[in-house]
Amino acid sequence: MKKLLLFLLFTTLGFAQNTLHYNDEKGSEKATLQDIKWLEGNWVGEAFGGTYEENWSAPFGGSMMFNFKLVVKGKVVFYELGHIVEKDGTLLYQIKHFGPDLKGWEEKDQSEDFRFIKKEGNRMYFDNFTFEYISENELKLYAYFEDSKKEVIFNFKK
Repeated sequence: MKKLLLFLLFTTLGFAQNTLHYNDEKGSEKATLQDIKWLEGNWVGEAFGGTYEENWSAPFGGSMMFNFKLVVKGKVVFYELGHIVEKDGTLLYQIKHFGPDLKGWEEKDQSEDFRFIKKEGNRMYFDNFTFEYISENELKLYAYFEDSKKEVIFNFKK
């Protein structure tokens, strides 16, 4: 199932135009969870031949936690659990992936970490991910996948 998911990720949509790559020399702009609190809520959308849901908590305790589930043909393909956390005067986006059996993809003590880059207008840029506020009931997430050199757009609706 992982191979199918990776194939779908790497063959969806074209060139990266909405994401940035973290640069150690430039570092991260200052930011707090108040800058991205508009993520809070229960979101749904369609991608990879299925439907996904993603739920974000309100800022609390220095983090915003989320869970994500992709369902294709009535079956869970994978889950994600993670958060955006305030750290060193800026933000850090961290994700862990799980198969439908809840077996983790990353090692027990590992996560995928994406450093914050900058805020620009209604967009929050992290390394390879951009969250875009469209309206109270609509968001976009742009995700760039290094292996395929492709950007995937997730359209979220409440």
